[in-house]
Amino acid sequence: MKLVVLTPEEQLFDAEVSKVIAEANNGSFGMLGRHIDIVASLPPGILAFEYPEGTKGYFGVDEGILVKCGDEVSVAVRRAAFGRDLAELRRVVQEEFQAFDAQERTARSALARLEAGVMRRLFDLERSP
Repeated sequence: MKLVVLTPEEQLFDAEVSKVIAEANNGSFGMLGRHIDIVASLPPGILAFEYPEGTKGYFGVDEGILVKCGDEVSVAVRRAAFGRDLAELRRVVQEEFQAFDAQERTARSALARLEAGVMRRLFDLERSP
């Protein structure tokens, strides 16, 4: 079966796999190629998969959706980080997600300043004769 992992910015992964294990809001589940089609909401967590030769890979994902249709599993998430093992995944997630969180805080702060400026101008216009 084919696994595709997408974020809003890019396609992170597109490869043949033999098994996918994901966490949904109501628990973990596994999928093989001939399993029934499914759509599932994914909370932040780990998406594990196994290549046909038996090696494993992992994605740390930040909420999204998983769609299995036929032999293709598509996962669309806000952000994701890849690791060959759980120790590597933990390191990559900490580095990438913390950097992203800092950027998000900066953007939210700038937006708050813009909103405050607009509100001040509206109040000034309201008070003008």
